[in-house]
Amino acid sequence: MNVDKKNTMTKKKLINSIAQEKGIHPSDVRHVIQAFLDKMTDSLSQGERLEFRDFGVFEVVRRKQKIGRNPKNASVPIIIPERFAVKFTPGKKMRNVIETPLED
Repeated sequence: MNVDKKNTMTKKKLINSIAQEKGIHPSDVRHVIQAFLDKMTDSLSQGERLEFRDFGVFEVVRRKQKIGRNPKNASVPIIIPERFAVKFTPGKKMRNVIETPLED
C-alpha cells in the first residue's frame, strides 16, 4: 500500500466502481449508498453503536473540554469546548489487510 501518495475515493468514484463491478445502474447504487449513509448518520445521532463484523465499529464519544495553545502566542490559553465526535475502530480483518505490507 502506498501511503505517501494520497488518493481519494469519492462517493462518485465508489458508485461508479461498484456499478461497473456488479453490473448495476449507477443511479441504483447511488440510492443504496445514500440510504446507507443516511441510516448510519441517524443511528449515530441517536447514540447507537454501529458494528460491522470484520470491517469495524462506529460509535459516538464525548471529547472533554481542554486547553489548547496558539503556537504564535503560547501564553494565551484557548479553551476547546466539550464536543461529541464519531470514533471508528477497525475490525480484525481490516486491520490485517491494512497492516500487511505490499510490494511496490
